[in-house]
Amino acid sequence: MSKQTEKQDLNEQSAEETATYTEAEGFAAEEAAPEGEAAAELEALRRQAEESQEKYLRTQADFDNFRRRSRVEKEDFAKYASSKLVEQLLPVLDNFERAIAASKDSQDFDSLLKGIEMTQRQLSQALEQEGLAAMNAAGAAFNPEFHQAVMQVESDEHDEGVVVEELQKGYMFKDKVLRPAMVKVSK
Repeated sequence: MSKQTEKQDLNEQSAEETATYTEAEGFAAEEAAPEGEAAAELEALRRQAEESQEKYLRTQADFDNFRRRSRVEKEDFAKYASSKLVEQLLPVLDNFERAIAASKDSQDFDSLLKGIEMTQRQLSQALEQEGLAAMNAAGAAFNPEFHQAVMQVESDEHDEGVVVEELQKGYMFKDKVLRPAMVKVSK
């Protein structure tokens, strides 16, 4: 073989090795680029997951706080719901105290009776403003939803099943029976 052929073979071999080496570097670079992109994408997804987790925890905490506030407000409302009624009853209490004090100083029972009647009217008005209403049972047909029969009596004046006498008043609170009337019913 000639020197020239040997040189040519060496050059070709060297060129092949260089091409192979360059291709390997290219493959490695191509493989490194997707790994780098995948790592960046993975890191971005990890950050997004952490942000979502933080948002979820904040939302959960906000909801817990809202639930706690609502419960406290509901408890406060129930605790102080009757304050308006109590405020309306204070003058009635004052009048009873005045009546008792006045009756100790004098023996004028007519004035005491008059004062108690006025106080009773004031109490009735305060309760009516809140929705309390007395039932009129006498002469009405017996209704177990509104009346509690404690006695049955013979009556020529009334048909059977009619309330003859009201022994204790019944009361409605708005549209609900608060206390049924205790009555005598005809047989």
